[in-house]
Amino acid sequence: MTPPGPGLNSPVGEAGEVGPALFFMLSESLVESFRVRVQERGLELADLRIGGTSNRPLVQVRIEWPPADPPRPVTVADCAAASRALEAWLDADGRLGHRYVLEVSSPGLERPLRWHRHWVQFVGHEVQATVAGLGRVRARIVAVPDEETVMLERQGEAPRPYRLAAIRDARLAVDW
Repeated sequence: MTPPGPGLNSPVGEAGEVGPALFFMLSESLVESFRVRVQERGLELADLRIGGTSNRPLVQVRIEWPPADPPRPVTVADCAAASRALEAWLDADGRLGHRYVLEVSSPGLERPLRWHRHWVQFVGHEVQATVAGLGRVRARIVAVPDEETVMLERQGEAPRPYRLAAIRDARLAVDW
């Protein structure tokens, strides 16, 4: 494992899970830095994952428009504008070096649920997630009573509370 770069917490990660080549955990300050750059464009950060290698980091950014009625879709032009702004910042900042690969996209239909606000936004929807002690589960989000807890209802079972910190790789479930 390669040690983390400046401003990064750890050589192994959970917040930025991408695969076996992951080289550090996303720090809250790094996530906040990306969030600020995206918000400057009027968008919200839906997901951030950094993997790859220390010589060639892969930065995957998912963006979305703030909730509205009707919802506003993310366009290719939105992704391009956010990508240009993030590239300028990353090049000037230098914390990921200059050989990074940047991917900017919408969260998609099977969008990740990374932060508390996502769980609140999608109450009533089905989710697939890895839950500590249970493995991979599919359940309906029933409620989000506080910042640390979500009530999930697995098929045929009563709703039950789970700690958000015990849930990994959560995505909206889509029946294709």
